Amino acid sequence: MKNQDASPALDGGLSDDAAPRPGWFKRLVAQEDLNFLLTNRVPRIALTKLMGRFSRIESPLLTRLTIAVWRCFIPLDLSEAKHTQFRSLKDCFTRELKPGSRVFDARPEIFASPSDAIVGATGIVRQGQVYQAKGFPYSTEELFGPTQDASAFEGGRFVTLRLTSAMYHRFHAPADGTVEHVTYLSGDTWNVNAVALKRVERLFCRNERAVVRMRLASGHAIALVPVAAILVASIRLHFLDVLLHLGHKGAHEMPCSSPQVKGQEMGWFEHGSTIIVFVPPGFELAEGIATGAQICAGQALLKLVS
Repeated sequence: MKNQDASPALDGGLSDDAAPRPGWFKRLVAQEDLNFLLTNRVPRIALTKLMGRFSRIESPLLTRLTIAVWRCFIPLDLSEAKHTQFRSLKDCFTRELKPGSRVFDARPEIFASPSDAIVGATGIVRQGQVYQAKGFPYSTEELFGPTQDASAFEGGRFVTLRLTSAMYHRFHAPADGTVEHVTYLSGDTWNVNAVALKRVERLFCRNERAVVRMRLASGHAIALVPVAAILVASIRLHFLDVLLHLGHKGAHEMPCSSPQVKGQEMGWFEHGSTIIVFVPPGFELAEGIATGAQICAGQALLKLVS
């Protein structure tokens, strides 16, 4: 079995001794090593809890200073924000947008993106297996946890949506339907960026996450799996009025019957993270959806074809 931190070959399988490496490749690997070291070889859970406390400090001056420093490293754009003065960093992370900033595709056959995101791995669920990156599979059974049956998605599609720290952090109902169950699974807080996904096996199955099961108006069962990551202090679910976090002491199985209208706000992350979408057979990717594409909440993500 591979070491969980082992880096897969990036050149078709040749080892370092099998072929010379160009200078740009060595620089890229060095940058990836540094990125991985700074974002994963740290006390992840302790930093995440500390970030949660810090982000809730209500001080407009401290918040402005923190955002100014943040912008030195991250292309944070607040031009669409409903308000640009924030009491705390959490208020900035979970900011609302101006009315009309996100328009959801109203066509009934369209499954809209629940969030702003960069599209990660996509594909077909085969024998209960999906991929977080090339050569790094994980099982839907492990991701969903021991209480949930993921067999409904065999032969269906999965789409990985990664939210960066600068993006709009709220997520919405991708179609009309009813949320029927939520399972909360506590876990680690590995970074979910591309570097970590190429190095840490079964990363999404290791991290804190929620499995949101939903029945669409069309009758199809779908699942949204919000996955937390380092510095993500919590996942807020409005329809249950619950805040899921590493110190959550409430029920981990939350049956419900909550009607949702396409575009209705379902919750938010308190930092960047990931949502993995699962749909049963009968859906195909919408035009323009491919790994690396940057999309907005409401944009067509999948299309029901049968």
